[in-house]
Amino acid sequence: MKRNLFLLVLFMLTCFSCDDDGPYEEYLVARPVLMDAITFKAEAIAIAEPVPIVNSGKIYAYKDYIFINDVDLGFHVVDNQNPAAPKSIAFIKLEGNYDISVKDDKLFADSYGDLVIFDISDINNIQLMSRMENAIYNNDVWLANLDFPQADIYDYSKIDHNRDIVVGWEVKREMRPVSEYEAQFRNMEFGDALFNTSSDGVASQPSVGQGGSMARFKIVGEYLYVVDYSNIIIFDISDLEEPKVLEDVQVAWDIETIFNQGEVLFIGGRQGMYIYDIKNPAKPKFISEFRHGTACDPVVVAGNYAYVTLKGGNFCGNTESGLYVVDVSNLQNPELKVIYPMFGPNGLGIKDDLLFVCDGSDGLKVFDKSNTPNLVQVNHFENIEAYDVIPLKNSLLMIGEGTLRQYEYLSGDIRLLSTFDLN
Repeated sequence: MKRNLFLLVLFMLTCFSCDDDGPYEEYLVARPVLMDAITFKAEAIAIAEPVPIVNSGKIYAYKDYIFINDVDLGFHVVDNQNPAAPKSIAFIKLEGNYDISVKDDKLFADSYGDLVIFDISDINNIQLMSRMENAIYNNDVWLANLDFPQADIYDYSKIDHNRDIVVGWEVKREMRPVSEYEAQFRNMEFGDALFNTSSDGVASQPSVGQGGSMARFKIVGEYLYVVDYSNIIIFDISDLEEPKVLEDVQVAWDIETIFNQGEVLFIGGRQGMYIYDIKNPAKPKFISEFRHGTACDPVVVAGNYAYVTLKGGNFCGNTESGLYVVDVSNLQNPELKVIYPMFGPNGLGIKDDLLFVCDGSDGLKVFDKSNTPNLVQVNHFENIEAYDVIPLKNSLLMIGEGTLRQYEYLSGDIRLLSTFDLN
């Protein structure tokens, strides 16, 4: 009798779970952690003395200074007038920050969905100029930061769009309708309303700094291009003190990085590389795309070849890690030439005939690319963490796990010049 009663209750529970929402399953549900916007803006920005780095991110070089992102917290300012002995001089607290770009002493940075502008003409007296709210994206739907959690469903139901700032995430396992998951997956797949919100041109722009291949910011001429998770956001910065937001361009659901060669933008994403013409810089025009398996995907270009690192695992995807060499001599039809296996690559850069690849915990790898697509490895700096790299005119910058390393160029190789621990 008890067994029959148990089966009856189980049957009733099953029926209740098959209501108008359809069947239920267990999913990982992510909800944003919120802060009141007034409180946030009062606490989010400060200019302070140097502090130890917490989690080093991307690097950016401008004049004799290096700016090192402290993921989600701000950026450290390093005086590099003597590359053999760099020195920390300031920390700019800027919550929600991952990227910067500089032109004519005006520094543009992201802070969650806002574009923040600083005057760095006096590096010892950096001044906040303005903050353009939600100029890059509506912060409540921003998914491309490094702390973005892996989940099946993202629940934004409790956000007050006029008041709330997303400052983190909490993830729990819950029973939710299968239909809810499927609907959100379709939105993510096609990028609709839920989330729709030297060789890189530096040599011809001496007043513009230089970022690495992991960058989401890129200044070309009088325009600042920013990639959010699905769009190119375009700013007219001809008036550096009052940038204008232009109409954005939708690219794909999962774009991450931006690089330019002349009047062509190369956008790296988890599904592929996207190529855009910027002959009309205010209106990038789609040319073509190169598709690959799902993985994190920065890209650099020199001449007729694009070099793309694909990193699998974690939230990046299941594609096997590697260095892809793609022939882009015909921009309408990019063609994969060869794949070189990698351990867990991140950023990469080019200086003359040398290609530098940050291969995560497997260190920094140096290749001779003079016979591309046939690459020859000429050096391997092991037992270090390599994340982002910038080839400057006279030296190479590389960051990983809070340590800035600089290398001097040799004939067909490099040699360590200095090591600077920011911890």
